[in-house]
Amino acid sequence: MFDQLFKSFQEKVTLTPAEMELCKTFFIPKKLRKKQVLLQEGDVCIYNAFVEKGHEHTVQFAIEGWWITDLSSFLTNSHSIYTIEALEDSELLLLTTEARESLMDQIPMFERYQRLLLQNAYIANQARINSTLTETAEEKFIKLGKAYPGIVQRVPQHMLASYLGFTAETLSRIRKHLREKE
Repeated sequence: MFDQLFKSFQEKVTLTPAEMELCKTFFIPKKLRKKQVLLQEGDVCIYNAFVEKGHEHTVQFAIEGWWITDLSSFLTNSHSIYTIEALEDSELLLLTTEARESLMDQIPMFERYQRLLLQNAYIANQARINSTLTETAEEKFIKLGKAYPGIVQRVPQHMLASYLGFTAETLSRIRKHLREKE
């Protein structure tokens, strides 16, 4: 069950086989059924979840090989303003705050990996804000499809529209317009 996780590690850092085995002891494997909730709005987020299989919600989607959490709630032990729900049957690897800290202490490359993830998340967040402020709805949809191939087929239209910041009707018009242009 750790294939995607180790693939993600290897894209950013090099771990020894012993370090990989040690990593396994810090994660809690979890399977979610379609529509099952991992985090409910108002609860404190106690897990940073790595998605081995499946994807999740509208503020952020997480497909295989990605992490999903309410980072603010997870790091500050505050109440979450988000709900994380599986859109399809999913397999997750859950990491508590304590396990994350211990893992970073014991495997320095894991700390580097986490830093690189946070750095990339910050850059992606800035790009999303810029997109919201400067791009047309059609440009946002096209960019989403190019950045995340296949997500348009896996996610319900109303959730894609919500993620992009417009209505399902607007998304429907955009898709129709793009088909007509082809």
